[in-house]
Amino acid sequence: MNHEWLVSILTVLTDLGYIGIALALMIEIIPSELVLSYAGFMVSSGKLSFIGAFLGGVIGGTAAQLFLYWLGYYGGRPFFKKYGKYLFISEKHIESAESWFDRYGTIVVFTARFIPVVRHAISIPAGISRMSFTAFTLYTFAAMLPWTLLFMVIGMELGTHWEHIEVIGVRYIKPLSMIAIAATCMYLLISYLRNKKRT
Repeated sequence: MNHEWLVSILTVLTDLGYIGIALALMIEIIPSELVLSYAGFMVSSGKLSFIGAFLGGVIGGTAAQLFLYWLGYYGGRPFFKKYGKYLFISEKHIESAESWFDRYGTIVVFTARFIPVVRHAISIPAGISRMSFTAFTLYTFAAMLPWTLLFMVIGMELGTHWEHIEVIGVRYIKPLSMIAIAATCMYLLISYLRNKKRT
């Protein structure tokens, strides 16, 4: 995305305050990493409070995934096959998300938030499979807490260079992805051992 247009859009949204941050994450036109790092920059500039921006980020990020969950719940895979491109979700994204969901179960709704490609589409198979709405919301909300905190803090540290988050953020996303995968495997192992013990 053109840097000037990016700054213009983010400026307009953050002029709306904390609601603007939530809206920016809900419409998902701009990657969440950029939105949150810009929010961090605004906090470091004294234009927004940390708590307010953090809550706006968590609520907006969660709401965006709830929207995809309900589309998956009511529209199913055919809906995304036909209209997914308008939501920036390709069939490849859906296939990867479905593969993860089928392999690891509902816990992946939390861990996949930190894994590239999968994190943007994991809500869809959760909705299609009729996963418990309460469990889905809790997992998603829990995942948004560290994600929002991480990129806001990085944005605060970068200051006026917040737009470099796409390059710098990779250093943090890769370790997070590895931790998420390891956590998923550990969860599956513990669940397997518990079930084996019961039987």
